[in-house]
Amino acid sequence: MKKRLRQKSSDKKRLDIRDVAKHARVSIATVSRTINKVPTVDKELARRVWKAIEELNYFPNTQARALVSGRSRLFGLLISEITNPFFPELIQGFEDVAIEHNYEILIGSTNYDPQRMEICIRRMIERNVEGVAVMTFGIEEPLLDELVSRNIPMVFVDNAPASENVSTLVVDYHHGIREGVQHLAALGHRKLGFISGPMQQRSCQLRRAAFLSAAEEIGVHPPAAWMLEGDHTLEGGMKAMERLLHQKDLPTAVMCSNDMTAIGALRVIARAGLRVPDDISIIGFDDIHLAEFVYPPLTTVRMSRNDLARAAFSALRSHVEPSHVHGKKAWPVPTRLTVRQSTGYPRHSFRKGRGARNNPLAR
Repeated sequence: MKKRLRQKSSDKKRLDIRDVAKHARVSIATVSRTINKVPTVDKELARRVWKAIEELNYFPNTQARALVSGRSRLFGLLISEITNPFFPELIQGFEDVAIEHNYEILIGSTNYDPQRMEICIRRMIERNVEGVAVMTFGIEEPLLDELVSRNIPMVFVDNAPASENVSTLVVDYHHGIREGVQHLAALGHRKLGFISGPMQQRSCQLRRAAFLSAAEEIGVHPPAAWMLEGDHTLEGGMKAMERLLHQKDLPTAVMCSNDMTAIGALRVIARAGLRVPDDISIIGFDDIHLAEFVYPPLTTVRMSRNDLARAAFSALRSHVEPSHVHGKKAWPVPTRLTVRQSTGYPRHSFRKGRGARNNPLAR
């Protein structure tokens, strides 16, 4: 193992390119060209520079490199909120693929606040991001005009403004939600309810439409009283389920627009003295890591954060790297049902005695 030169803490100073040049016995220009991977640098000189960098434990100044190369290798990632586990998992996936390809990411959490989003966008422009993944699942077009006017590439989920530098991630909500409805129908459910997210968001409109379409396929038309609007939070799921439980006639199964809503619904059902799935079946959407560890483990529609992150990164990369051009504006993201123990036969079913734990599909 090669030894690095260590400095006493009292002697430590901020290393710069001059120190590397002196240690490698080359010019400062050679160090700069080596770090920026200029192909004309003599191989022996480049080897000495990289050896010096390793021995000195030198970290190149990425901002200085960006000035030389004209590229920041920095992508912005805008998310709605950091408290929903879906988004940290998405950030992790995006950062993993960015590191793989020698990029950095700058994260902005809007918390559904237009002023905060404006600050995030300004910060990204100041840092010279090469592209922005807008993973807020909603369109805030006026606030994003600044990015469009500067020709900064962007990628959106579900719906995007028309622009040459904009790509869209097209989530196949219908497939996974249809699998969920078909799963409930196979168990014998016909009294189905749905708790959506905030309906001003395009993704929430698409999920609700996919549910109604799948329900119609099996000859079911849920009453308006069983079609509730939430806000994709635990608290929103709790409030929606409380409203539902106050009704005289209850559905035997409820699908939720995301897992946080479903987990909030589970809490209210338990507090009301009812059992999942014996009294009511619950299906979520997202398949966040927590979904597997709630009680009972949540049946949910999986939308892979890794698939989303990789598609978003590839879409941005296709705009900024000529060698990576795919020539497509829409990037598909699949969904599929993951069956656990929060779904079972409906109450009063003749198969009730077999119970959800004997459900052959449950994992």
